[in-house]
Amino acid sequence: MNNDLPILYKINMNTKTIFSILLITLGIVVLAYSGLSFTTPGKPIEFLGLHIATSDSHSIPPAVGALMLVGGIVLLLVKPKSV
Repeated sequence: MNNDLPILYKINMNTKTIFSILLITLGIVVLAYSGLSFTTPGKPIEFLGLHIATSDSHSIPPAVGALMLVGGIVLLLVKPKSV
């Protein structure tokens, strides 16, 4: 096998690299959509024999997306210390 490949092809896909790429991707998605909103099922209400379903709204602000993006880039660029 040829070991003279450019450094771009010699990427070690360890846990740190995968986690940093995941953070960068999620940060870009959150920033692209100016924050994400999602709903989860809430506690159902029984009132006078009626069953009423509720939902809770949650949101991820764009600042969290920016922090994920910066954190992923820093994690990708920082070299581990040798022990």
